[in-house]
Amino acid sequence: MARLAGVDLPRNKRMDIALTYIYGIGRALAKEILQAANVPLEKRTDDLDDNESRRLREVIEQKQIKVEGNSITLA
Repeated sequence: MARLAGVDLPRNKRMDIALTYIYGIGRALAKEILQAANVPLEKRTDDLDDNESRRLREVIEQKQIKVEGNSITLA
């Protein structure tokens, strides 16, 4: 099971949908995050490897997105 920003993502969902389960991320932002992390939109959460998870976490942190599991604020 994939876990990002302190949230367990649902099993076997497309990543563009699964990211919306994180409070603060909508469809448009999910697509932007996936594109920046070089992860295909149609990739399933069950097929996500460690490198892709790491890239997604890094993009969320770099974009300084305020999300549910951790509060990243602009300085």
